[in-house]
Amino acid sequence: MSVMNRLVLGALVLAPFGLSGCGGAHSHSGDHEHPAFDNPQAWADQFDAPERDAWQKPEQVVRHMELSSDSVVADLGVGTGYFVMRILPEVPVGKVYAVDVEAAMVDYTVQRSRRGGFEQVQGIVAAPDDPRLPEAVDVVLIVNTYHHLPDRVRYFRALASKVKAGGRIVLVDYKTDPEIPGPPLAMRLTADQVAGEMAEAGWRLKTRSEGFLPRQYLLIFER
Repeated sequence: MSVMNRLVLGALVLAPFGLSGCGGAHSHSGDHEHPAFDNPQAWADQFDAPERDAWQKPEQVVRHMELSSDSVVADLGVGTGYFVMRILPEVPVGKVYAVDVEAAMVDYTVQRSRRGGFEQVQGIVAAPDDPRLPEAVDVVLIVNTYHHLPDRVRYFRALASKVKAGGRIVLVDYKTDPEIPGPPLAMRLTADQVAGEMAEAGWRLKTRSEGFLPRQYLLIFER
């Protein structure tokens, strides 16, 4: 299986770690194969389980995004829409792009948003090396996705053209402590490694928090 086909963005891999601590969607053989994600409802039972809130602290993460009512937001690696459903009420006259490489997950999130009464969401089936955003956004949210992206420096250098002046990237990913449930240690990156790669791609670190999330760090970058 190619790298492009193996890549699954964001929330698609976090819940099996967070809810069972067993390594779930990752193989530990070094090949890191992912299961099929053609049944989003089945995965939603894990990805959106209430116990995730205790360690993911989504409301605090969303507060760090500093959204306005008219913000345009992209959630890269949207999965089943765990964060999208919390962002939408904050941007009633804005827009949210639900972005993922898995078409079934994108459709699931859009339909879930519509059932919740939100119309300001647009789904995008991304390529692994291109989020395919149709316009520049104010905020990009990337949760548990960064470590999956190929050629990250080039990816985020190109992404700059899709972030408005004064816009931000809010990035959340797993700490490298082996006692913390998450992806295989070989796949994890320290906050310093991420900050270094982002600097190479032309992004400045604005905020660094490694305290309020028990399993992850949160980094905010500006153009």
